[in-house]
Amino acid sequence: MLLIPAIDLKDGRCVRLKQGDMNAETVFSDDPGAVARNWVEQGARRIHLVDLNGAVAGRPRNEAAIRAIVDAVGGNVPVQLGGGIRDLDTIERYLDDGISYVIIGTAAVKNPGFLHDACSAFPGQIIVGLDARDGKVATDGWSKLTRHDVLDLARKFEGYGVEAVIYTDIGRDGMLTGVNVEATVRLARELHIPVIASGGFASLEDVEKLCAIEADGVTGAILGRALYEGKLDFRAAQARADELNG
Repeated sequence: MLLIPAIDLKDGRCVRLKQGDMNAETVFSDDPGAVARNWVEQGARRIHLVDLNGAVAGRPRNEAAIRAIVDAVGGNVPVQLGGGIRDLDTIERYLDDGISYVIIGTAAVKNPGFLHDACSAFPGQIIVGLDARDGKVATDGWSKLTRHDVLDLARKFEGYGVEAVIYTDIGRDGMLTGVNVEATVRLARELHIPVIASGGFASLEDVEKLCAIEADGVTGAILGRALYEGKLDFRAAQARADELNG
């Protein structure tokens, strides 16, 4: 089980939001590069970045901070990035800057042809992010709830050739209420590609619950607020996951 620390970027700073509300932020650091370096020193094998301003604006907004993070980790661990990615030129620029995986969310739902083209142009480097509430996909920084069923879209996008699916239960994200194991494993069992869980992690128990379903295809977990508020020790959590799953 790969545990992935999240760095959410807003106005060049490392923040966390409650349920995607841009007005309900907690600032954790003015130096995202130092935050990334800290997670790598604690044993992180991948870093998850979100350009929150970009997710709302529909175009990159935190490129300087993103480059600082890539420079800080020095190519030692892969970095995956989402938020405001709407065209192939942006993907190419980020990959050239050292990003390993690009996450497409809203644009995948609104313009599936773009996702298909991205998978063809950059095989093995495109992850789709599906954010859902009660099984329905949300877009535009979670501000709009669609009628799309998350299972249907995931199966469709798997056929396009995405590398993995990040599944976020937006009703739990940033709330420290526990991961939605049932919905996550239900999705994973429908797919042949890896599913990365996100949203609601609160304790080591949540990590253990996910390790129990790793064989179903849940291969990673994105951790955010629980890490930043000290409720979950990253080094201990990854060690426990390694102990359980090897």
